[in-house]
Amino acid sequence: MKKTPRWQCPDPLFEILSSIVPPKRKSRKGGRPPVELRKVIDGIFYVIKTGIVWKDMPPCFASASTCHRYFQNWQKEGVFQLLWCECLSRYDDEFGINWKKLNIDSSQVKAPLGGEKNRSKSCRSKKVRI
Repeated sequence: MKKTPRWQCPDPLFEILSSIVPPKRKSRKGGRPPVELRKVIDGIFYVIKTGIVWKDMPPCFASASTCHRYFQNWQKEGVFQLLWCECLSRYDDEFGINWKKLNIDSSQVKAPLGGEKNRSKSCRSKKVRI
């Protein structure tokens, strides 16, 4: 059995994502042929997993600019939000989520209006560096 790379989108997740992704509109002017969706998704997953910049993507995926453009468009259209909701719903259906026992990490929540300024100025030295 061939082991799939850790950055590659698993087949069940690919099926969900490919059903959520809006269809590519064809241009009246023609243009380039459509890119294979699997290569785009795997390219996006590769960048997210490895943390590299888009331009350093290996050539086995769709081009870096294509993957980045798809990523930006899907982000604007809420594709990743829909994917998250769909996966959460499926997990809840299969394993169940105890919604009464949830908590939130406060480091992920921004203070409203940045918090209040209720202390004096900094105690740092007033020396000026030269």
